[in-house]
Formats: sequence, C-alpha cells, structure tokens
Amino acid sequence: MLFIGVQVNHPAMDVSSVTTTDWAVRSTAKALMAALALAGITGMYLRQVRQTGILGFLGYVLFAAGYLLMLSIEVVAAAVLPALAHTAPGYVADVLAVAFGGTATHGIGAMQTVFVLSSVGYLAGGCLFGIALFRARVLARWAAALLAAGTVATVALAVLPESFNRPLAVPTGVALIGLGISLWRDQPTTVSDNPTPPRAESAAAQ
Repeated sequence: MLFIGVQVNHPAMDVSSVTTTDWAVRSTAKALMAALALAGITGMYLRQVRQTGILGFLGYVLFAAGYLLMLSIEVVAAAVLPALAHTAPGYVADVLAVAFGGTATHGIGAMQTVFVLSSVGYLAGGCLFGIALFRARVLARWAAALLAAGTVATVALAVLPESFNRPLAVPTGVALIGLGISLWRDQPTTVSDNPTPPRAESAAAQ
C-alpha cells in the first residue's frame, strides 16, 4: 500500500523539491516500504522454499537485493540529498536525473552503480520470483503473475514519458498486497490442545 500511496501527487523530481517536508515524508515512507517489502518477500519465500526450488531462490536473492539497495537509496534521498541541495545542487540534480533513467552531467560516484544494481535486482528478481511463486501454486497465482509482469513492465519507462513513472508502480503494489493477504490467510490449522482420545470416543459411542 505504501508503494502505491507514495506515488499519489508526487512532486517534481528537481533540486528545489529536495528540501521540502513533502520530500522528507515521501522518502521516509519509501524507505519503510522497502524494509517491509524485504520482510514480506522473505516470508513468501520461506513459506514455499521447497516448492519454488532453485528458481525461487535465485529470484528471491535478486529481488531482496534490489529492495535492499532501494532502501539504501531512499535513506540517501531522505538524509543526504537535502543537506547537499544548497552546497552541491549540481550533484543532487545529477543523482535525480540518473534515478529516473537520465544521464548525469558529471560523475555521481558509487551512486551510479547502486542505481544500476537496484534496477537489475528489482526487474530480474521480481520477474523470476513472480514466476517461481506462480509455479509453486501455494499463494495467489494471479498476484504472482502480476508481480512478474508488473516488475518487467517498468523496462518500458526507458521509452515512455516521465508521466508513466507513477502509474507503472501500481501493478507491483497490487501484486504485493495480493501476495501478502494470500500469505496471511495461508496459515496452518492448529490441532486442539486436548483432543479426545480415539478409544474414549469409541467407548462413549458404545
């Protein structure tokens, strides 16, 4: 839900917005979203670790790495970029440009690598993890299929206008909600603490 909520009325990605309260709130919410997503997909994987096999393991590792790097990016966005907005606006502008598939005018150091690895982990991991969950037939298959399709669909952002950035996050958000609900409902039934012994039942019947 956070993944979808932070997209609503999102401000323009420019240096002037980095120092606003809106930016701080959204960046913090995105960091929380990434942390909760890590916990969620870990629960999904552990629930069906045998059924998903090697494909599930590979998808989980990539997807988790993508979210872990996303968490790091949002921490930088919330705590570091606002502090640099006045002293190094050019660097901040370059970071924002690369974050949305643009090109930096100057080098942004290790952030370039972090963005690339985060994108690879999110796209490849989300696709493989979704396929593995779909094949496992444990959680909601429609949500697993939507996860695979939703993460891969973000590749289209390379050729689509910037206005598509926010709507394309919705399918993945809906997929994670569906998988989360499915995982929550898929709880093993508990046996009664004091079951009636079979012999006692037989004697009572006689």
